[in-house]
Amino acid sequence: MNVGIVGSGLVAQALARGFAALGHQVKLGSRTPEKLSDFVGELGGGASAGTFAEAAEFGELGVLATLWSGTEHALELAEARRTLAGKVVIDVTNPLVFHEGGPPTLALGHTDSGGEQVQRWLPESRVVKAFNIVGNTLFFRPDLPGGPPTMFICGDDEQARRTVAPLVEDFGWPEVIDIGGIEGARVLEPMCILWVLYGVRSGGWEHAVKMLRR
Repeated sequence: MNVGIVGSGLVAQALARGFAALGHQVKLGSRTPEKLSDFVGELGGGASAGTFAEAAEFGELGVLATLWSGTEHALELAEARRTLAGKVVIDVTNPLVFHEGGPPTLALGHTDSGGEQVQRWLPESRVVKAFNIVGNTLFFRPDLPGGPPTMFICGDDEQARRTVAPLVEDFGWPEVIDIGGIEGARVLEPMCILWVLYGVRSGGWEHAVKMLRR
């Protein structure tokens, strides 16, 4: 399918590589799409770059992969209420606030979440939170000694979650756990902080969560 990614940083590029490797056509959106020419060239005919609005318009599936501080503005530039209306949108963002000399914290929590805010910004889209609990180097076909990790997703539209789950499986995550409505982002976004804190203390960033059960 055609995948429109609003964003062009490392997270967006890691997702673009994965979608392109699976045979999807990808367009990354950026304020300065010309800076992506080398990256697009690496992916051959599977990827292109354009403005935020062009990427959002292009996608049958939308992906939101921006720094939180620029997310609302990026959606405005993408004319997202129009260009993403009616579409499934994978929200990969985390509402992080960065501090000098310390790990990031969450700008929202307990009674709200970034995922819920994105859904409010995109009332006609079907937002599904995914890929936010792990670093971008593990998005595609994570190979860890303990076996493949677990990905959790949430979103208000059940059919949208059923659309996203097999895509995540295609990325190499055989266990995708659907935790229900978008308010589940209130627990998934703190999992990003858990991932960061462990990385800071361990000095490594190749780790992920796995659900174990009897």
